[in-house]
Amino acid sequence: MSALETNTGTVLGRILDARRAEVARRKRVVPEAVLRMAVQKADAPRDFSSALSRDGINVISELKKASPSAGVIREGFDAKTLALGFEAAGAAALSVLTEEDHFQGALAHLRDARAAVSLPVLRKDFIVDPWQVWEARAANADAFLLIVAALSREALGELLALGRELGMEPLVEVHTAEELDQALEAGARIVGVNNRNLHTLEVRVQTSFELIEAIPEDRIAVAESGLRTADDLARLRAAGFDAFLVGEHLMREADPGAGLRRMLGQAA
Repeated sequence: MSALETNTGTVLGRILDARRAEVARRKRVVPEAVLRMAVQKADAPRDFSSALSRDGINVISELKKASPSAGVIREGFDAKTLALGFEAAGAAALSVLTEEDHFQGALAHLRDARAAVSLPVLRKDFIVDPWQVWEARAANADAFLLIVAALSREALGELLALGRELGMEPLVEVHTAEELDQALEAGARIVGVNNRNLHTLEVRVQTSFELIEAIPEDRIAVAESGLRTADDLARLRAAGFDAFLVGEHLMREADPGAGLRRMLGQAA
């Protein structure tokens, strides 16, 4: 399986090149057979799809310490404390960055967050190899991200199928109408519209409004990136979105959980 060739001059291209090299290194240290054994001892996966399909405003609260566009977002980063605060505030699910080089993430953050709460937890990373899916489940992830722009059609289908085999329904992320067509063709059940162009890092919330009409009603539609206000959530919900991924805005709050509670209260 191979990812699509990318323009290494773009942000996404550089991250993918680094991620492939890191995955190759880690596969030599921890063979897939070891991960498969670890999966047998993992907790049963929590239902990510159902969490995003509840009545009301379903927010996936993201635990993100840093990003390529913003640098360090939160100095005092404690995954357990953040997860507990988001759960108490009414988050539907959590997303945890696990990419080390550009986001200062770690699988340990995901393990700590999930152990602290009863919410389903998404592994947010640049998944390009089945080995990473096994790694995610071994770490107790309940779902994981697939970025259409980072994968060939064959790879997307293979990773979707493996996720379902392991009880994890992936969030399949798109940014353009063409990528949305690919996601739907592959059978994606949870479709995320990323308002951020991963090649340039430009953010346009209008992207979600432009693509929502083409997402079938029997799929779960998630709006991602650039969501900062209760009005953003209310307008996107009215447009047809089922869930909303909010990260950087809440991570900049003195108390992220209180920020989420306030946002949900105002959007209701």
